[in-house]
Amino acid sequence: MAEYIELKSRGVLSVSGPDARKFLQGLVSNDVEKVSLERSIHAAFLTAQGKYLFDFMIAEVDGALLLDCEAGRLADFQKRLKLYKLRSDVTVEDVSAQFSVLAITGDDVSKTLGIDAGTGAAKAVEGGAVFTDPRHAGLGARAIIGTDKLEGFIAAPGLTEGTQEAYDLARIKLGVPDGTRDMQLEKTILLEAGFDELNGVDWKKGCYMGQELTARTKYRGLVKRRLMPVRILDGDMPAPGTPVMRDDREVGEIRSGAGTMALAMLRVNVLEDLEHAVLSAGGSTVLPVKPDWATF
Repeated sequence: MAEYIELKSRGVLSVSGPDARKFLQGLVSNDVEKVSLERSIHAAFLTAQGKYLFDFMIAEVDGALLLDCEAGRLADFQKRLKLYKLRSDVTVEDVSAQFSVLAITGDDVSKTLGIDAGTGAAKAVEGGAVFTDPRHAGLGARAIIGTDKLEGFIAAPGLTEGTQEAYDLARIKLGVPDGTRDMQLEKTILLEAGFDELNGVDWKKGCYMGQELTARTKYRGLVKRRLMPVRILDGDMPAPGTPVMRDDREVGEIRSGAGTMALAMLRVNVLEDLEHAVLSAGGSTVLPVKPDWATF
């Protein structure tokens, strides 16, 4: 049975107008030209130095590009986008009051929703769009639905309500970051957070803000840290920000957690000996668990 989780921590920005795609294409890490009624993407907006500022999903709804982003930082994101508007014929609008963002999980989600199982596969529905999570198909699907159509959308395939805790646990097990819960503003580099393997960067598109450092990091092998799941073997869940220690040496930091799993930013050299890399954080023993998709 498929379940839905209303992601109340998410908001929606609408980018519309004749220059909407060209405008975003020069700013974000993925190829906006690939977005259509049949496809969505995940992308990031970086500093000029290539450090993380925002990440978001992009889906097409009624001719506009809707960006599913962190609600608490939406106003800042909107302001920054408008700074680059210049003479572009584009409108950047907060439409969070009009749309709800859902995660949809469970067995046969794609069959239940009538979409392809491939990452980012999308289709238009009444009042919005539904798409397989562009980062990892194991996270199920995502939906951006007009709030006035939400009840009907949930009822049609017989979705039942799931929990944020269960969704977070599934996300963390897969090693997928959740915005500023797992990535540090103006510090995290995309490749540290798996954006390459998790379909958040297009290496063939034209220039965008922060592209030079992102490309240099990839082609020169400069990634020294990686965000990855850790299992709490004993003790309590360490608070976000708790240092991760190997013996008396600090090798990382805990980020978001759920159940008995957390994400941690760890030094890559610690991960070279995973079988023996039992670490500690705040009095708890933690064990790194490398995701199947990871290439490091």
